[in-house]
Amino acid sequence: MDSANLTLSQLSQLIQTKQISPLELTQDLFRRIEAVNPKLNCFITLCQEQAIIQAKKCTQADKFTSPLSGIPIAIKDLFDTQGIRTTLGSRFFSENIPQENARIVDTLYEAGVICLGKTNMHEIALGITNINPHYGACRNPWNTECITGGSSGGSAAAVAAGFCWAALGSDTGGSIRIPASLCGVVGLKPTYGRVSLKGVFPLSWTCDHAGPMARNVEDIALLLQSIAGYDASDPVSQNVPVDNYLCKIKQGVKGWRIALANDSHFTNADDEVLSAVNEAANVLRKCGADVKEVPFPGGYEAASTNGLIVTSEASVIHAERMKSTPQWFGGDVFERLQKGASYSMRDYILARQAQNQLRRQFENLFSDFDILLTPTTPITAPPIKDLDSVRVAPVLTRFTSPFNLTGLPALSLPCGFDHSGMPVGLQMISRPWGEAALLRAANAYQQATSWHMKQPDLT
Repeated sequence: MDSANLTLSQLSQLIQTKQISPLELTQDLFRRIEAVNPKLNCFITLCQEQAIIQAKKCTQADKFTSPLSGIPIAIKDLFDTQGIRTTLGSRFFSENIPQENARIVDTLYEAGVICLGKTNMHEIALGITNINPHYGACRNPWNTECITGGSSGGSAAAVAAGFCWAALGSDTGGSIRIPASLCGVVGLKPTYGRVSLKGVFPLSWTCDHAGPMARNVEDIALLLQSIAGYDASDPVSQNVPVDNYLCKIKQGVKGWRIALANDSHFTNADDEVLSAVNEAANVLRKCGADVKEVPFPGGYEAASTNGLIVTSEASVIHAERMKSTPQWFGGDVFERLQKGASYSMRDYILARQAQNQLRRQFENLFSDFDILLTPTTPITAPPIKDLDSVRVAPVLTRFTSPFNLTGLPALSLPCGFDHSGMPVGLQMISRPWGEAALLRAANAYQQATSWHMKQPDLT
């Protein structure tokens, strides 16, 4: 049976009715990874032995613990995994073997998922190209000469390449949504505090988020249902009730008010990207939504403020490593860490105050609108060759990082391709804790289009 186009719900039904064996499924995926991954370099560590053990247990089980039982996934290599090395894409952590799992990993294991491996990432998550000097560049399944985006590039590429149905990523300035956009998959950054960060190595305590990546919106909803919730052991986790993300996901957006950002910051993008996003807005109009072009000020300030906070905090987190062995960092990462260390206390305090003001300003939009639309990235995936990871970072994070700063839930999903066949991403944003509405709007768009069903040719 060809399971490549199945949703997680469909796959789960086949597993639970024993029409597909988790063991056979996992073995098939490892055969595909063995054949195709050398072209892409999606994984830093493959967990074949552990995965086969997990798959055998799922296959032999009399009953299944959840809809995710027996589902193989990939995990970004900064989530702690007990007994499996967690490198952060860094030379410093090349032999790091955690003694326990990240909370989100434990949650998924309890739900019965199978871990295929730890995915390639931009070093210490401080970058958006996934050109990693220690473990090699991760390559885009749509064109292996191009970047995947980062820092969760291996996770996005693994999903796009059909190595798994879902993956975990982290997002501090766009690190889930950027690779989702450039690789043509769906990626969700939930509200700040919605998903536990315990056991996720930090880049920025203020702006880090964790979330799922998958091929379609319903799969994202299913994953979020499992991983969302309060964790008292995580100091930024918020005790806010978790919605049922699937119960109304198919009810559409008729009568909804949707804003399409049309100010100079959010329209500073390639013409093909803007054309695809404008056509996506028209699709939502045909679905019954009232879509209006509106100015959305504060984007540039939010993006630059996010960059200052992230690099400042990263330079503190990695201060001892910067001092003791600076040569172990990649050149682009060390340059950005040095920039972060150069900011004054005054700079940082003013940035945190700006964050409070911009958060309230951004939230105010949702007193009049249900959803905000922007492009995810202003360009499609550029070539790896001669790309300057430092210079391209503020370009690719232009539309994503404002929503890390303000903590709003944001999702990227495919909305077209450019003239060279590279994916274009549509970003949707909602009010705090508005993931159910966000997923419902994204699903309405996805059900009216077929972009998410296209797959790269990796033969």
